[in-house]
Amino acid sequence: METIVLAIHLLIALALVAVVLLQRSEGGGLGMGGSGGGGMGGFMTGRATADLLTRTTAILAASFMATSVVLAILADSGADQGSILDQLQRNSGSESEEQAPSVPLAE
Repeated sequence: METIVLAIHLLIALALVAVVLLQRSEGGGLGMGGSGGGGMGGFMTGRATADLLTRTTAILAASFMATSVVLAILADSGADQGSILDQLQRNSGSESEEQAPSVPLAE
């Protein structure tokens, strides 16, 4: 189950990156993006394309957040409730008892 959700999560992340990179820059930070042509040959206007990309970005972002929460829940359900320091102390305590010499030292 966790592997399937992780694969979906990675696909959503890649799609989100692609959709964000497809959007036109609103600012003129480097002096680019000033022309108003659609570039799609009249199929969709610039405004309709921007609305579609904005809506797609919002849906992908919400899906990314949802899969992140699901992955966190799945990861937490498989873990035992304890500190890693407690586990280290238990392991080091049992190892030191096993390695302790059984014959007392002579004086």
